[in-house]
Amino acid sequence: MTARTEDRSTPGPGAGGGLEGLAALVSRAECAGRSAPPVETWHPAACGDIDIVIAADGTWYHGGQPILREALTRLFATVLRRDADGDTFLVTPAEKLRITVEDAPFLAVEMDAGDPDAPVLTFRTNMGDVVMADAEHPLRLCSDARGFVPYLRVRGRLEAKLTRSLAVVLADRLQVDGDRAYVLSAGTRFYVADDGSSPQIQGADA
Repeated sequence: MTARTEDRSTPGPGAGGGLEGLAALVSRAECAGRSAPPVETWHPAACGDIDIVIAADGTWYHGGQPILREALTRLFATVLRRDADGDTFLVTPAEKLRITVEDAPFLAVEMDAGDPDAPVLTFRTNMGDVVMADAEHPLRLCSDARGFVPYLRVRGRLEAKLTRSLAVVLADRLQVDGDRAYVLSAGTRFYVADDGSSPQIQGADA
């Protein structure tokens, strides 16, 4: 995603380049939110852009260099928010800094299917989230030039892209309803969509 250049505010303290001050601010916000910061309810003024990129393979970069401290990326991941216009931000009660996300901010790296007769697909992300695919956390199943590319809604508008190996596992679970393919989880059918712009879901028959 290419960050917009219009209507940018003067960068705030976190946009100056150093990550330690921003990390300290995020840590305080996380504690205030009891480890689940309510970023959707925070509406600070936009402070410009920060040179953080989440690459398509899930690697975080700052200033063109990979961020090697997993604890730091996990901390920043707790205050990510994707707004309705598609831009992604690091948000605290005091700052809102736009970052660049090449694909999805998270990767789904592990899956458990539960009971074969009543599957409930539960995923673990590279940031430590554990998410059950259901109507509130839908699977978005894309079929395009890249092949079969599934995404999982983690929280808010943030998604995790399934790794290639996990996508193969999920593809093996596809069922067919007429001319449409779907995956079943938690009593909900998630259909494959050619454009993949939004989840295609339907409650399964009892």
